[in-house]
Amino acid sequence: MELTVFAAASLTETIQEITAMYEAENPGVEIVVSFDSSGTLKTQILEGAEADLFISAAEKQMDELSGLADPEGRNNENDLLLAGSRIDLIENKVCLAVPDGNPKQVKSFDDLAQRLPSGEILLAMGGSDVPVGQYTQKILASFGLDEEELSQSGCITYGSNVKEVTTQVREASVDCGIIYQTDAASASLTVVDTAEEAMCGPVIYPAAVLKRSAHPEMAQAFLDYLKSPACSEVFEKAGFTALFSTEAATETEAETEDSIS
Repeated sequence: MELTVFAAASLTETIQEITAMYEAENPGVEIVVSFDSSGTLKTQILEGAEADLFISAAEKQMDELSGLADPEGRNNENDLLLAGSRIDLIENKVCLAVPDGNPKQVKSFDDLAQRLPSGEILLAMGGSDVPVGQYTQKILASFGLDEEELSQSGCITYGSNVKEVTTQVREASVDCGIIYQTDAASASLTVVDTAEEAMCGPVIYPAAVLKRSAHPEMAQAFLDYLKSPACSEVFEKAGFTALFSTEAATETEAETEDSIS
């Protein structure tokens, strides 16, 4: 049986590892994963793409699939999530990464904000429909920087997802890039600063089963597996914060106490 998962590009390495684990434990199950920006995946789902489970890199895209993003707060025709299945799975951090050797000696977000408007530094960021780009927009705004003005003056380049931004930094085609700390780690990039929550908000990855799933019970089973201690370990190893790790540990302790008593 085949299960189709749509997952944010920043989850590529972790979800590939987890799906291999799950398939090994569940013979006969094949998980097909489509990785891209959460905005692109959301659009594909809205346009009728067949998928069983969606894991987004931001709450905005998941809200838009649930009807919560409707300006009048209605549960409209975009309510495409299976009731009760949505969870906040993991948390990430947004960071400022530089190429090997840090040629322009970019030191921090403060340093970037001071030097970017002069054209001394070229920054790579995600587009406005990409979660990492939306977090970056908030960071630029927190420093009073005008993204459109910076873009028009040639101080910013864009990537269609976080992997493209990461590649620009790794290949040193830019002086720095704003990406997730997990992508910086997987690409062995140097991180010079990490954004505080006050700068861009929490970086939460929600997950949910889709209403049109052909295998809702199977999709829910895989989603439950993503909350397991084994998966939490994979997420934590990659640099994510597994939001269910504490809960899982508490449940394990409770089960142990029950068995002793």
